[in-house]
Amino acid sequence: MRGCSSHGLHDCVSPLLFFYGPMNIPKAVGLKIASTLMFTVMGAQVRYLEGVFPVGQVAFFRSLFALIPIVLIFGWRGQLRGALSTEHPSAHFIRGLFSIVGTFCTFAALARIPIADFTAIAFLAPLITVIFAALFLKEHVHAYRWTAVAAGFVGVILMLTPYFKDHAALTSSASLGVLFAFVNAFSSGGATIQIRRITETETTATIVIFMTGIVMVASLFSLPFGWVMPVSMLQWTVLAGIGVAGGVAQMLFTDSYRYAPASFLAPFDYTSMLWAFLAGYWIFGEVPTLYVVVGALIVAGAGIFVILRERQLGLKRLRDTPVAAIASMADPEPDPDAPVTELAEAS
Repeated sequence: MRGCSSHGLHDCVSPLLFFYGPMNIPKAVGLKIASTLMFTVMGAQVRYLEGVFPVGQVAFFRSLFALIPIVLIFGWRGQLRGALSTEHPSAHFIRGLFSIVGTFCTFAALARIPIADFTAIAFLAPLITVIFAALFLKEHVHAYRWTAVAAGFVGVILMLTPYFKDHAALTSSASLGVLFAFVNAFSSGGATIQIRRITETETTATIVIFMTGIVMVASLFSLPFGWVMPVSMLQWTVLAGIGVAGGVAQMLFTDSYRYAPASFLAPFDYTSMLWAFLAGYWIFGEVPTLYVVVGALIVAGAGIFVILRERQLGLKRLRDTPVAAIASMADPEPDPDAPVTELAEAS
């Protein structure tokens, strides 16, 4: 099979179409970027509450109100039937544990550190996925990916330099916020590994609904530990807005993968840094330091390098596979509710 030269372009595009169906790149990119914006809107609302409500309470309302867009959209598509049926409940439980940790740590971190700092640290997730893939999936990781991981962690150290230089900035609250942000990045990496395992047999609706339900039930166990009744309509609106924004973000994120490969869309996750900078400045008057900007660029660059390299290797495997063999592995007609490979989620 020929390489992707100008004369052999069809040889490269055809295998992709067999796997992904008709692609709509502009629509996929638009949905992906919109999802990063909505996740930032969710984070900004959590940041706005500034720890007024316990983390468990915020997590509950995030999951509860997220069900509104989830049920409406999946119901409109006719994908709710059978969504609660699964042959692998333990796999969803493990994925749910990662989501519980990620959700709680996200909200705890955003209550303590600027939204741009949190988002930049979250960029570690794709690099942590590389580590977990080597440890738990026994994937062979080459030197270039380990180099990217090392560069990413150097970028994070650079981002944290202001906290180390200015002891006034390194309060106990800020220290906890940074710690929670790191734990969230690790839980996101673990969630990605688990999603890789279950998307082979589970639909998107099943994965999203189980994840949301598990987080909601788990957050109820924090009820005896100081839940606070909202005292104004604004507080109720923000709590509801966190959930709706998170639910819409999940739907936009999932939909984007219907129209383009995951490896193509993954770099657009890093547009969240732009939204975080803008939200932090316009809403909270938070101006990111030069250390944060440069460190975030290093981490993002390392992550994008890993993603693009994986895409290149994936295309090479397609080129090296006969078209007839690829066609035999593809469904005659793509199922719109087929499991989506390598979802990234959001907690």
